[in-house]
Amino acid sequence: MYPTSGRFLATLPQAHRVITQVQLFRTNGDVVDLAHTGGSVTADRGQTIRRTCSVTSADVSLIPTTPADELAVYGARLRISRGIDFGDGTSELVPLGHFRLDSVSGDPALGPVTFSGQAIECIVADDRLTAPYRATGTVAGAIEALILRSIPGAEVISLIPSTSIGPRVFDVEADPWAAVQEIAAAGGAECYTNADGTFVIAELPDVTTTNPVWTVAAGEGGVYIKGTRSMRSSGVHNGVLARGENTESGAAAVSYLAVDDDPGSPTYWDGPYGRRPLFYGSPTLTTTAAATAAARLKLRAAKAPNAAGDFSAMPNPALEPGDVLRVAHPDGLRELHQVQSITVPLEPGGDFPITTISAKGDS
Repeated sequence: MYPTSGRFLATLPQAHRVITQVQLFRTNGDVVDLAHTGGSVTADRGQTIRRTCSVTSADVSLIPTTPADELAVYGARLRISRGIDFGDGTSELVPLGHFRLDSVSGDPALGPVTFSGQAIECIVADDRLTAPYRATGTVAGAIEALILRSIPGAEVISLIPSTSIGPRVFDVEADPWAAVQEIAAAGGAECYTNADGTFVIAELPDVTTTNPVWTVAAGEGGVYIKGTRSMRSSGVHNGVLARGENTESGAAAVSYLAVDDDPGSPTYWDGPYGRRPLFYGSPTLTTTAAATAAARLKLRAAKAPNAAGDFSAMPNPALEPGDVLRVAHPDGLRELHQVQSITVPLEPGGDFPITTISAKGDS
């Protein structure tokens, strides 16, 4: 969860004045505060580009109508925030993401104007390789090199131990952002941009060992509005075999099978659910330790959807995909959930859906 003051979280369940900010960074260096009437930001760890945004405005002058206008918009960026005006002269804004502006549309006479964008990972993804690219070294170093190739000056933070990878050549036309995710998996991690627009290399938190960052509780003083609970088996795997063979380095082939070995789990490898393995391979995996880390990461995600929830709550813009929540249902059932996706509205009173994975009982 994005760091906030204790006052911010304590105020969320109470009546408060919502403030939002949308800044447009034009390519000519101008920064414009967009007067907006609504919109939303969605963050979904299941999508290739984790964050997307849509903003509406009544200002039809923002629609590009000349070549100069278009030049200032193509490649422009948006920075979006939502927060609280505490009513005593102080306020707190929480960033929701940095986005490349992809489209501006609307009736030039009547409006409204709609701005749409994607988080800046899309800049890396769109910069397809025009020549073979060789990645080597460590997970963090190889990822940083790929990102800086497309966005010089980008900030990249690694929260995982240093892990070496085998040399990997990506072909012409390859997607560099897909290459980033392949390399991250070799370190048992994933890569994404956070709300500040910083690239982060990190493991998916384990719902069974991670402290909840927020409580979604029903009743007086709570933020729970409504919710559903579901279980499904489609696309759910209880084992991952990770394999690596790198002919360039001459390293011996390695592999590791990670399985759900918890007898109390509904997807237990040797239980009634049966064995449903998933397979993953990459030349970057040159050691058993790397194959193990990759297999465990993939397994954590592959078996996670065995229990899911969809909730509506009072909007909390500080939440991030991967956060662990404590959910207290109206009937008293308490569970731990991990955030899969959220959609933050840019208007007061907007709906705040939270989709979660990996529901576990909570005492």
